[in-house]
Amino acid sequence: MKKLFNKRRSLFLTQNSKYLRYVFNDHFVLVLMFLSGFLLYQYSQLLKDFPKTHWPIIMIVSIIILMLLAMGGIASYLEPADKQFLLIKEEAIKEIINSAKKRTYIFWLVIQTLFLVLISPILIKLGLSVFMITLLIFGLGIIKWLVITYKVKAFYNNQNLNWDAAINHEQERKQSILKFFSLFTNVKGISTSVKRRSFLDGILKLISKTPSRLWTNLFVRAFLRSSDYLGLTIRLVTLNILSVIFVNETYLALALAFVFNYLLLFQLLALGRHFDYQYMNQLYPVRLNAKASQLKGFLRVLSYAVTVIDIILIRELKPVILLIVLMLIVTEYYIPYKIKKMID
Repeated sequence: MKKLFNKRRSLFLTQNSKYLRYVFNDHFVLVLMFLSGFLLYQYSQLLKDFPKTHWPIIMIVSIIILMLLAMGGIASYLEPADKQFLLIKEEAIKEIINSAKKRTYIFWLVIQTLFLVLISPILIKLGLSVFMITLLIFGLGIIKWLVITYKVKAFYNNQNLNWDAAINHEQERKQSILKFFSLFTNVKGISTSVKRRSFLDGILKLISKTPSRLWTNLFVRAFLRSSDYLGLTIRLVTLNILSVIFVNETYLALALAFVFNYLLLFQLLALGRHFDYQYMNQLYPVRLNAKASQLKGFLRVLSYAVTVIDIILIRELKPVILLIVLMLIVTEYYIPYKIKKMID
């Protein structure tokens, strides 16, 4: 039994490792390096000029710690067919889940501990001693174990394995990983959930329902009704606005705004492959290049809309001109180049 599940785990990790080269391609590594450098710089500045009012920092650190405590899915690698074919091996499956529980705990305990070690200078500034920080690490480690144990309880019903709950959890865990990779490349085996948001229907009414606007309608609907695209946009635009408002250095704020805009456009390129598995789309009586041209048009409108928000917030001539030039290069040259490579 262990051999079977180790094989499943190995296959899934191998599949994910193949997608990683698409995640860290193009200029994405440079963007991550820039963001890392910015965060380290801001961290050093925070330690040099530590604010006298501590409650905002305490609140932010507490929220991050609570998020880390809540994270961690149990990687059981169960498949839907196991409910029938492995039913008589329930006790062995329980052992597999218990091993997965321990792996999850060790992995997230390491992440959690590294974070606490990283912010230990902040904790010392807040008045905690090294001994108290050590106690905090051990205490949060115990809480993490209790949280993961509570999650595993959902897999059982009166000491019996709840096959449906365990299998559904594993499918959702895998889908969340594959959805992340789908932002960078075409991913097999992904299933997307679509939800109509009736309060956004007014936007759809602005687009004429004609054959010439077919792909625009499809892209806008996918954007508004898929939580992946809309949620991603809300998060990156929010980070964009916060960086412009709260970063005092104008050009640093501009650089961050540009990075977030670039990431938004780069990841929304996945819209071009959103309908690849719906073969009926190939029967539409539209021009062959309509898909690429209308994706460019949609991303162009979104890019310039976010840029206008940045311009309103920055309100300084030279930085605004620089941002406009950079966004023109990305929107009119880089994005069309990527779309041309993606859509033949």
